[in-house]
Amino acid sequence: MEIAIIGTGYVGLVTGACFASLGHRVVCIDRDQSKIGRLSRGESPIYEPGLEERMARLSAEGRLRFSCDAGETACVDVVVVAVGTPQKAGGESDLSDLESAVRSFAPLLRGYTLIMLKSTVPVGTNERVKGWIAEGTAAPFDVVSVPEFMREGSALHDTLHPDRIVIGSDSEKAAALAHRLHEPLTDRIVHTDLRTAEMIKYASNAFLATKISFINEMANLCDKVGADVATVALGMGLDPRIGPAFLKAGIGYGGSCFPKDTHALLQIAGNVDYDFKLLRSVIEVNRGQRELVLRALLEQHGSLDGLTVAVWGASFKPGTDDVRSAPSLDIVPALLREGARVRMCDPVAEPSFRQILDHPNIVWYADPLESARGAHAVCLLTEWPLFTAVPLADLREAMAVPVLIDGRNAYDLRPVAESGLFYTGVGRPAGKKRFRGGTF
Repeated sequence: MEIAIIGTGYVGLVTGACFASLGHRVVCIDRDQSKIGRLSRGESPIYEPGLEERMARLSAEGRLRFSCDAGETACVDVVVVAVGTPQKAGGESDLSDLESAVRSFAPLLRGYTLIMLKSTVPVGTNERVKGWIAEGTAAPFDVVSVPEFMREGSALHDTLHPDRIVIGSDSEKAAALAHRLHEPLTDRIVHTDLRTAEMIKYASNAFLATKISFINEMANLCDKVGADVATVALGMGLDPRIGPAFLKAGIGYGGSCFPKDTHALLQIAGNVDYDFKLLRSVIEVNRGQRELVLRALLEQHGSLDGLTVAVWGASFKPGTDDVRSAPSLDIVPALLREGARVRMCDPVAEPSFRQILDHPNIVWYADPLESARGAHAVCLLTEWPLFTAVPLADLREAMAVPVLIDGRNAYDLRPVAESGLFYTGVGRPAGKKRFRGGTF
């Protein structure tokens, strides 16, 4: 088939590469000329393992290309809409880019076209999209909702090997066409109506966010009663009704999906006068987890004024350069307000972070051990293997005061104890070793 992808972010690029890999001819369209220029030169504007290499191969084979021309949608079989729906100040989704994109290509449609919405949108949006298109064209079309469930850092694998595909449609013809498109990927295809498909996406992300906030609440309780949350999570996860995924305590979730989608779902509930108490608590718990790092540092040092703190990790998770809603964007400003000098290290996320926050008291390092040399504390915010590979004995030797705040529980407690580091994890009171009031 001839497929046009509107939007060249994570969802658009990975979806385009996936459909091209299945043998379709794909054009990815974006109004950002500089981005399209980079893509046409074989450069990916996002960090996603394996994506740039795959796009280069598909482009060389003539199955994937990039364009700024919305007119490319005129004669395709499928238009995939994958533009961003960022969060507004009030929590609701901003659909202005989505509406603009849809209205730009609607008058150009020729013949029957399947419009596939991959963007995460509030319930009822696909019906609005149908109205926007109908206002701009007399050509026949159908709209289907096919929400994405990819994870940044493993997006290619998740898209080519999905655990399920959800297709929402009120047209049997459209549903059958969308089914044929995705059938080579999996036989676990769920068919439903447009509104239910939209809700499945929000419900999935909200439930995963709930698991994270729950285990973080358990971690906070474990700190109080002397239990180890890592072992608690292990024991819980062995129950097949619970499972181990998303039960790792830490400083909370971030990224482009969980924060935005939980707030959007809360707003959807509010719009129909439903008080979603559980989801409200999930968001509150996640916000509070960010404060653990600063509290731990103040427990260790009393004051951070004039001290040097190394921050390991800017991206919200390993395997991506995405810093949207990352804990680092809350924690680093808090350190600066306390008077700390911050040294940052992240293998890929420096440019993304500096676009949002650049400060004269922030210095970037390529080598984590060098960033820790002479520092009064190291705060691990993202569990990149680059950081956990640093020998703990070398880390202790390099630091002025060997305080390690492990915001992701990335270290085993025994080697940490043997290293002599003054350690604080999340919900692991047995591993805690305090510097303040002690000796060094």
